[in-house]
Amino acid sequence: MSNSKLQIKTKSLPNSRIAIEFEVPSEQCKISFEEALTTLCKSANLPGFRKGKVPKAVILQQVGSKRIQASALEKLLESIWRQALKEESIEPLCDPELTGGFDNLLEKFNPDKKLSLTLETDITPIPVLKASKGLISEAESVNYDESKVDELIEQSRKQLATVIPVENRPAEQGDIAVLNFKGTFLDDGSEIEGGSGESMDIELEEGRMIPGFIEGVFGMKIDESKNINCTFPEDYQDEKARGRKAKFEIQLKDLKTRELPKLDDAFAQQASDKKNMSELRNDLISRLKEDAQKRHKKNRQEALLKSLVEQLEVELPKTLVEQEIRNLIEQMARTFSQQGMDVKSTFTPELVNSLMESSRPEAETNLKNHFALNALAKAENIEIDQKVLEKKLQEVKKELATEKNIDQEKLRQAVLDDLLQEKLFDWLEANNTVIEKDPTKNSKQKEESSQTKTTQKKAKKTKPKTDKTNTDSPEK
Repeated sequence: MSNSKLQIKTKSLPNSRIAIEFEVPSEQCKISFEEALTTLCKSANLPGFRKGKVPKAVILQQVGSKRIQASALEKLLESIWRQALKEESIEPLCDPELTGGFDNLLEKFNPDKKLSLTLETDITPIPVLKASKGLISEAESVNYDESKVDELIEQSRKQLATVIPVENRPAEQGDIAVLNFKGTFLDDGSEIEGGSGESMDIELEEGRMIPGFIEGVFGMKIDESKNINCTFPEDYQDEKARGRKAKFEIQLKDLKTRELPKLDDAFAQQASDKKNMSELRNDLISRLKEDAQKRHKKNRQEALLKSLVEQLEVELPKTLVEQEIRNLIEQMARTFSQQGMDVKSTFTPELVNSLMESSRPEAETNLKNHFALNALAKAENIEIDQKVLEKKLQEVKKELATEKNIDQEKLRQAVLDDLLQEKLFDWLEANNTVIEKDPTKNSKQKEESSQTKTTQKKAKKTKPKTDKTNTDSPEK
């Protein structure tokens, strides 16, 4: 006697995926086939028969059993999937995938026999933290830099400066040179992509172009032409140009300079909403200090979160990763749109495919950060008091009073997420250690390390050949 009950078994797969194995009894297969046949009989419109009165034998002859079996199988899959979700308490992240494909299963489907099949789906992972206390993190400290105040004031002076022509003197640092230039690589004479320009305004400040270019313009007079030899840096963004020597044919078409405004109260009023230089300077100091504090705090939080993620055990399902990738690309598209760019023409299928791949590491990092904080909240029972949430929510609503069409549920969730995240970072700060690194020392160490490597490379190049090296090819 056959077992007439649907048999369901689940099996865990890698990357938070499960396989649901079904054994469908022949009785259920037969019922599904008969229901599909009856439905088709009622809807069929064949010559010589009234609608809904077509005999089953005629439908089988006219339509064929395979089409009816396909319809029966579709309904059967929907039915057993719903039953499995209910009985096994499965919360899928995506539609099920049929192992082997529908066509293969249809070939095996016989309404008079039992049917075995497997459906797969992604499920929400269960993150586990190996540890959350006593972790040691390293963060770069951010300190208020008083010199930035003068830099910002100088930037404002340049923006408000009057550009005037230069006559009777050669080009100097700080000038604006109007140049025609054409660049070629010395090794093969090929033109440098993007290395040419006509009547381009170039700020004569060191570091704005590749080493040697700006310096080569110093001392030139209007209408003078010359060739400048430069070398592209080893870390240049275009890999094809890295370390290669180049020649630039340059003509100085015109020369301009900026007449900077005086640093007086009139300048303060023009550059800001402040009445005098004292107020302007104090405002900049306050803003820079606040910015330094925020960046300092963010660096500590990122360091703590990185250490926490290192303690995280979680398998990321493909569905969530791809969803997060789409979120990142959509966010990028919104940013471009806000900047006035034509998103439809910019985001070509080729670019989107490239972004899908390049955004994967960031998407995975975002998800791991999310799961690590969620696991911490659950493990330590960290929650937000409803009174605190309501108070913050009212404050945010006041700030957004002029905004329209705000989704109140999404706003509430966003405020809750921000409050919870802040509380979680407070907990991490209280229960772990952050060692702060001085960024200036770190920069010096990198510079010294770079100089050491350069010296070692030079030493290797000048090292005399031994007897063994004499056996190598002359090209080496």
